[in-house]
Amino acid sequence: MIPDRPLLGILLMLGFCIMAPLGDALAKVLGQTVPLGILLLARFAIQALLLLPIIAVTGRTWRLTGKILYLAWLRAALHIIGIGAMFTALVYLPLADAVAIAFVMPFIMLILGHYVLGEEIGMRRIIACAVGFIGTLLVIQPAFENAGWPALLPLVVAVVFSLFMLVTRLIAKNIDPISLQGVNGVMAVIILTPLVFLFRDSGIALFEVKMPNGQEWLLLLAIGTLGTVAHLFMTWSLRFAPSATLAPMQYLEIPFATFVGWFVFQELPNGLAAIGILITITAGLYIVMRERAMNQPAPSVP
Repeated sequence: MIPDRPLLGILLMLGFCIMAPLGDALAKVLGQTVPLGILLLARFAIQALLLLPIIAVTGRTWRLTGKILYLAWLRAALHIIGIGAMFTALVYLPLADAVAIAFVMPFIMLILGHYVLGEEIGMRRIIACAVGFIGTLLVIQPAFENAGWPALLPLVVAVVFSLFMLVTRLIAKNIDPISLQGVNGVMAVIILTPLVFLFRDSGIALFEVKMPNGQEWLLLLAIGTLGTVAHLFMTWSLRFAPSATLAPMQYLEIPFATFVGWFVFQELPNGLAAIGILITITAGLYIVMRERAMNQPAPSVP
């Protein structure tokens, strides 16, 4: 078993927080013209194509058995649902709002980490995550007024990805991250392919088959690459730090998403949402600084 190294886990999660909004921005662009089923299928197929050669060349183990195999299938299904809900939300919501609403997730992860994994959490972590949750509610209110029910989709993302990260934590120390992500991509393609092509004539937009054009293929390749690398960072982070430590850290994804949303789409949160986002960022930064202080070596006694 690999020992916990919280600071390294935090740095890896920071990489995830930077890269994830970039992929979301590309998904928001493509979501206007590419059907969701094709978008998801391409996303996971590219992940598999990127990682399987690395697994083969480096001789990594990719065969899963027993409980790990079942958990890997569950993880792949949760990954599909979570990304699908987020890509759909991005069609209707500003990037920063969608990401901020999904940040009820760290609070859910904190509870799951404590009651399912038996991880210790302190009162200050609980208070900081609760404050962040209040900030999230402030973002939901104006988003729901403007977009209606799609404003609730990031809540679905939060619940699904909380379970996804819990499953990842359960298996991350028993399998190499590159192998896990490569197998995850293959499993997702196996799940999605029959759904997309069996129901392509059903009239359901999710399963519509429409081949992307040249520019769209380039953007799909970028989404697949960003998503693959970002989730590798996340998986590695969970090998080195408890989910309760990493949960508040993810609040830093919000300012990155806000910047990308402004730079690409000229979107900025309104006043109430901005206050909510500021609250969640403050809560997250507080926990990060506290975690860093707690992991400083104690001064030697002369």
